[in-house]
Amino acid sequence: MATQYTEEFKKNAVRYWEEHKDLGINACAKNLGISKSALSTWRKLYEGNEGNIPTRGRGNYESDAAKENARLKKELRDAQDALEILKKAIGILGN
Repeated sequence: MATQYTEEFKKNAVRYWEEHKDLGINACAKNLGISKSALSTWRKLYEGNEGNIPTRGRGNYESDAAKENARLKKELRDAQDALEILKKAIGILGN
């Protein structure tokens, strides 16, 4: 499973790399315990979003409305799955 990093950690990692460019991105990533590609991606996001690094993933929603929307979609999927099971059970027991 992939490790989830906070936005603060990502910002600090990018700042660390900017302050230690003489080490190079590989050494900085190794010192931080992350991959070179992760640090490179975070740097691009940091530069492209005016110092912010958007974090997405489990539990990270853009707003309360987005969180509620995701919860409702999951609830709908669960209800649809239950309905399909009941339909199959009726089909089996009805014959």
